[in-house]
Amino acid sequence: MKKGDRVHYSHVLVVPYPSQGHINPLLQFSKRLLSKGVKITLAITSNLVNSMHAQTGAIGVETFSDGYDDGRLPWTEGRIEEYFERSKMVGSQTLTELIKKQESFGDPISCVVYDPFLPWVLDVAKQLNLIGAAFFTQSLAVCSIYYHVHRGLLTLPVASTIISIPGLPLLPINDLPSFISIYGSRPAILTLLLNQFSNIDKADWLLFNSFDKLEQEVMNWMAKQLPVKTIGPTLPSIYLDKRVKDDEDFGLNLFKPSVDACMNWLNMRETGSVVYVSFGSVAELGDEQMKELASCLKDSNYHFLWVVRQSEQNKIPTNFVEETLEKGLVVSWCLQLEVLSHKTLGCFVTHCGWNSTLESLSLGVPMVGLPQWTDQPTNAKCIEDVWEMGLRAKVDEKGVVVGEEIEACIKEVMQGEKGKEIRQNSIKWKEFAKEAVDEGGSSDKNIEEFVALCHAS
Repeated sequence: MKKGDRVHYSHVLVVPYPSQGHINPLLQFSKRLLSKGVKITLAITSNLVNSMHAQTGAIGVETFSDGYDDGRLPWTEGRIEEYFERSKMVGSQTLTELIKKQESFGDPISCVVYDPFLPWVLDVAKQLNLIGAAFFTQSLAVCSIYYHVHRGLLTLPVASTIISIPGLPLLPINDLPSFISIYGSRPAILTLLLNQFSNIDKADWLLFNSFDKLEQEVMNWMAKQLPVKTIGPTLPSIYLDKRVKDDEDFGLNLFKPSVDACMNWLNMRETGSVVYVSFGSVAELGDEQMKELASCLKDSNYHFLWVVRQSEQNKIPTNFVEETLEKGLVVSWCLQLEVLSHKTLGCFVTHCGWNSTLESLSLGVPMVGLPQWTDQPTNAKCIEDVWEMGLRAKVDEKGVVVGEEIEACIKEVMQGEKGKEIRQNSIKWKEFAKEAVDEGGSSDKNIEEFVALCHAS
């Protein structure tokens, strides 16, 4: 393409927050847009590109600076405010330059889709007269709670023991996101979460990685306040409608997965016999909790696949791996979708992060929830009481889930009477998830409408 040439298609710039759990959903949404004739450019920070194991295919990748090109990010040292202040100052300038560069090449950006953890991106888009769409990577339920706090509709610290939010079940205070229920625990992160809504009135669309039937009531309420649309679940198409060519995995990993080891091991197990255990890319278990979980897995009668990140492996009890070789496999990372879709999976012991929750629900795998912090308690509440897709293990007076409790929940989900209902519900939600993204489904219609908006700009 020559400088000065004009394009006749929509060009969307996608700006994720630089972490695995935020990039993957946005990347999958980008593939959906790409399949509908939209050109996509993924804008990632310079420090992140060096650590990516990525295959983005036809999606272009451009970098911009957030002021930390050397990779020494202050949030790893607890200085999260410093990162967001500097990334806003430097990123606003370098992202503007990136967008203007595309214009100078005759390939102008028509719309910016951004993670609202970086609200300044919307300001950049609007200063350049572009469509701006926020892409939320947490559930509508959780975002509605934060919205209520931001607008002063729910005051902190929360005084009541039971909270009423439109479209949600009554929530005991412990079912709220941890930064709200444990007021003052992480003030900088709470500020970050509330700031998602600081300029949201400027956004043309609010996109949610969810689907209508999953969060119908809270979506209806939110849609009366803001231009909310569901576009999920954002899983690779091969696991849902199979309409996006060659979309078989996320295409990006910040950790190196043990693919062959996991698949070969699973292939030797019986259908529905394996307990999969993973707490995602961020959650950290305390030493006591790790000990109780290990004890449960060692004493149970089920085969298990346990993902323990390299940084957490020093917490595994001595000789655990050797003593459980016949029944279990411990790896530092895996391709979770391949595991969850494997016929041997019986249940998923999870931290209830939103991505893991959606993946398990979309693939019909019952869950045992051990939520740790942030949005996970609210997700666990929905898993157990709203979608009835699993059980939430109860903590003791020290805030630890003992091994016997975990084992009892696993056994109930795998073999119990309640487990029968859970497994039936898992089939139902799996079908609803596929239906949402398939041709004419609620999410597919919303994506088509979004594409039309981009084309019209």
